[in-house]
Parts: sequence; structure tokens; C-alpha cells
Amino acid sequence: MRIGELSERTRTSPRSLRYYEQQGLLTSDREHNGYRDYGANAVATVQTIRSLIEIGLPTALVKEVLPCTVGEKSEAACPELLARIAALREDVRSRAERLKDVETALGSYLEANSR
Repeated sequence: MRIGELSERTRTSPRSLRYYEQQGLLTSDREHNGYRDYGANAVATVQTIRSLIEIGLPTALVKEVLPCTVGEKSEAACPELLARIAALREDVRSRAERLKDVETALGSYLEANSR
């Protein structure tokens, strides 16, 4: 399938698809006219890439864990993926706690100065 069809089927811009390919996340064959030709599993791959990016994984990490997430999985999730996601979750929790502290301080300031 060509880039336009993949873009439409995954609701991902052609620019993003080219970026994924540039980063080594997605592969295509080139036709004689230079057009990209994506394989049948490209839709699932792009959906997985987008999901991993949406949960906060940078593309460099997505590249490392992507093989654990595509295709037939006969065993539990890839241990590296689980470890990296656990670390990411801990980072998110830490940031959330810091933001909560800032929100509390700002609320106290507003309350003290609005009287």
C-alpha cells in the first residue's frame, strides 16, 4: 500500500509516516518510480508506534521495544518493555507529585492574597 492509503487507514500524516521510517520504526519498499510501498502489517505497526508514543515513550525507545509488541506474541510482554514502561510510569508519578506540590503552593498563595 502507498503512503496515502496508510495515512488514511491509520489517521497518521504522511509526514509522520516518513519520520517513523527515518527513525527506523517503519519500513517500506521502493517501487521503480520511487513511491513507498508498505507491507500488509504496516497498519498494525503504525498503530503500535502511535500508542507507544502516546504513553510517553520517545522514538528511540519505541525502536528498541517495537519488536516486542508486533506480530504474534506467544509469551508475556517483552521484559525490556515492561521495565522501561515501569520506569516511565515512575517518572510520571514523580512529576505528578511535584506538580501537585506546585498546585498546592499556588492555591495557598492565591488564598492568602485574595482577602
